[in-house]
Amino acid sequence: MRIIHAKDYEDMSRKAAAIIAAQVVTDPTCVLGLATGSTPIGTYQNLIKAYEAGDLDFSQVSTYNLDEYRGLSHDDPQSYHYFMKENLFDHINIDQANTHVPDGSDPDADAACSEYDRIVEEAGYPDLQLLGIGNNGHIGFNEPDTCFSKGTHCVDLTESTIEANSRLFDNIDDVPRQAYTMGIQTIMNAYMVLVIANGEKKAQAVHDMCFGPIQPSCPASILQLHPNCVVIADDAALSLCK
Repeated sequence: MRIIHAKDYEDMSRKAAAIIAAQVVTDPTCVLGLATGSTPIGTYQNLIKAYEAGDLDFSQVSTYNLDEYRGLSHDDPQSYHYFMKENLFDHINIDQANTHVPDGSDPDADAACSEYDRIVEEAGYPDLQLLGIGNNGHIGFNEPDTCFSKGTHCVDLTESTIEANSRLFDNIDDVPRQAYTMGIQTIMNAYMVLVIANGEKKAQAVHDMCFGPIQPSCPASILQLHPNCVVIADDAALSLCK
């Protein structure tokens, strides 16, 4: 695990975008695993700027997002499919037929999750998987558990995750209580994993991810076993990592 220190959120975002941009330039047909939430927005903004400057071409890139709320359609403004269009896909020259998000509108959880596993496996898994990390150490929506999950599955969101995500909703009661998420094994199959984190609230999770015991109560700790994991975090998020 390689840890890159960033001064602040903007520096973290620039550094993360530079690594993703290098992947796209090196392999224009690469598969990117993408994340949602407030943390990667700055990274996506930097990628958009690079595209607008003529430095990046996404026309042959394919993407697979980590997760989606259960019960939300693609056109729901609170869905992660909508989030990706608003924050990245609508601003670059990617073929949106090559962008993929779990189908939260499918009420059949087993069918939706097995189908997503199938298409991710057919794609050969991401060349680069971007991750944020939750305050409780979750990655994707893989919450603390008694075991590490394997494939895509339906998860009950913890109260801490619901509270953290409520900032993106008008009311905390509007936050869905379940989501479909890539499993830990799927994430670990990515050739490279890039984790970004900022802020004091992430400090304990970042410490436990990088230096704590490898245990499912901190899902991100499994990344210590990944052969090509890079963590970019700012001063506050690294404050417990001496």
